[in-house]
Amino acid sequence: MLCWKGSSVRRKEKTALLPVYLNVYDLTPMNAYGYWLGLGVFHSGVEVHGVEYAFGAHEAPSTGIFEVEPKKCPGFTFRKSILVGKTDMAAKEVRVFMEKLAEEYRGNKYNLISRNCNHFCNEVCVKLTQKPIPRWVNRLARLVQGELSEEERKKRRNRSRSGPLLSTSSASSTPDSHRSHIRAKSTGNNPTSSTSSSTSGSKKSKKQCAPPTAPRAPDQKSPSVSVKT
Repeated sequence: MLCWKGSSVRRKEKTALLPVYLNVYDLTPMNAYGYWLGLGVFHSGVEVHGVEYAFGAHEAPSTGIFEVEPKKCPGFTFRKSILVGKTDMAAKEVRVFMEKLAEEYRGNKYNLISRNCNHFCNEVCVKLTQKPIPRWVNRLARLVQGELSEEERKKRRNRSRSGPLLSTSSASSTPDSHRSHIRAKSTGNNPTSSTSSSTSGSKKSKKQCAPPTAPRAPDQKSPSVSVKT
């Protein structure tokens, strides 16, 4: 005879799954045209547990991660909210994860092409839901990065073909003392100053994401997530 001991059977309690949203904003009015072609310049933030986390640029070496009220990130035009998936991570666990990312995502390490707000959101969404963000959100950055990588590969191929001949001819025609004198002279004239200034100017003119609060002083050693008050 079989006996059923219901008291000995314990059901494992399931942790409630909470939605994780990607909130997408327009950085430029031109998105009204490019959006329908699958292109655009977008800012994004991850909404979970009633808080939106995002990543922005500033000049200090402190973290660029900040939190705002969902769908209301200052300085950007809200476009849409996308349900990426669900997570079983509690609010405290999410906060601890953000604190770990704070060291990696510093404000002065922000890059429009290789490390922007969309890269941050993709990493967070993969961690929370095991799903990436939609590809169109960061497609423009990937296309530009692909073009730059191809251009760099072409330059390397050209250098590999002509490099040994140029180095041999320059070594035979220019003595060491003369070469060092040329380098010192070029350094004194500082021919790269105009280039560097124009480059820095072009960088400043680019539209990029920035946290709505002022960064903390550089002397703080442990980055922490910025909270908008």
